[in-house]
Amino acid sequence: MNTNQPQRIMLLTGASRGIGHATVKRFSSAGWRVITCSRHAFPEQCPWGAGPEDHIQVDLSDAADASRAVAEIRSRLPDGLLHALVNNAGISPKGEAGARLDTLDTDIATWMHVFQVNFFAPIILARGLMRELEAAKGSVVNVTSIAGSRVHPFAGAAYATSKAALAGLTREMARDFGPRGVRVNAIAPGEIDTAILSPGTEKIVAEIPMRRLGTPDEVAKIIYVLCTETSSYLNGAEIHIDGGQNV
Repeated sequence: MNTNQPQRIMLLTGASRGIGHATVKRFSSAGWRVITCSRHAFPEQCPWGAGPEDHIQVDLSDAADASRAVAEIRSRLPDGLLHALVNNAGISPKGEAGARLDTLDTDIATWMHVFQVNFFAPIILARGLMRELEAAKGSVVNVTSIAGSRVHPFAGAAYATSKAALAGLTREMARDFGPRGVRVNAIAPGEIDTAILSPGTEKIVAEIPMRRLGTPDEVAKIIYVLCTETSSYLNGAEIHIDGGQNV
């Protein structure tokens, strides 16, 4: 990294496990400072290298608290620069014994909760930090899902439709943020080997052309590319990371 340039800073929601954890490691190893957001306090036994000073406790399901967090994030950006925002946090409620919640089974409160975290929080953060993103000519990456474009056997209806909405939001943001020098793209992971895999996933894997699960690091590598100069003319795209599952 050029020592004459300020250290690049990335804000990541949903960092404690899976894709988020791998993303922290990928960016940290490249010399980035990573600020994390979670509804939990910074754990003493933390699986990644960032310190408590780079963790912000926020309830993304509460619009007011998400807006409050924006001001705190700004206070931690001494040069007023934010080079990347990765909206990775997402929730997918299940029914009894992990059952899929469909459109008939999902109560309105659950719909609202899911959309607040998966859809509204990303635009609250991006709009709130526009000045810092613009100053850095930064990048926004929204994490959608293969479930956003097809009915998935395990992902619930609220989760799936919130991810479809986030894909649409990505296009709108790309159009609006682009003139300010801020690129906005999305990644749509398929079946990734994380703690949230559902029983029966092996049946899906048998239909994936690559015949295996993806790894969190394989997703993190693409997130990293979308936040660096390698993708300098990529804007408004949704990249499927699914081993060909979408074909």
